[in-house]
Amino acid sequence: MGRIAVSVTAVGVALATSGCAPFISRSEAKEIGQINVSSPELREGEPLPREYSCQGTQASPPLRWSSEPLPQARSTAIVVDSHSPSASAVQWVLYNIPATVTELGPGAADSPPDGSGQARVTSGKVGYQPPCDRNTSYRFTVYTLQAKVQVKEGAPLSDVLKEIADKTIARGRLTVVHIE
Repeated sequence: MGRIAVSVTAVGVALATSGCAPFISRSEAKEIGQINVSSPELREGEPLPREYSCQGTQASPPLRWSSEPLPQARSTAIVVDSHSPSASAVQWVLYNIPATVTELGPGAADSPPDGSGQARVTSGKVGYQPPCDRNTSYRFTVYTLQAKVQVKEGAPLSDVLKEIADKTIARGRLTVVHIE
């Protein structure tokens, strides 16, 4: 019984740090697989290249991901958020990426994969909102989902994030610190 409680707590903590914390309760916790997230332009714990910030081209950076085969995978979602002691914001949400897609090139927000959708982020903009705060960490989180996200066009960000959280079967993250 103690192991189950520890497992549920650990999964709850993992989901809480995923950017979807307000939408996950302990009773909904489930085992989540791991995704390896990488980029030819971003490095874990290193600064975000200026090019992908509001001081550069303002394009979304390239991302790659992989995990063990998940037969129940139906789609992928990406959430980019900023996290600092003083403020948090969502910079980009791309969802319903086909499960067969395992990478996005630079500027994918301007030409997303067929069938995918983008949410209205904290700023009110739909698509990639380039980071501007030089002293904040930015998290690029990739989620494998057991179903497609089902929301109406223009749905509130909280509805989209809840759908992602409810359907997540695997998760991985790449965190950059500050902006070059």
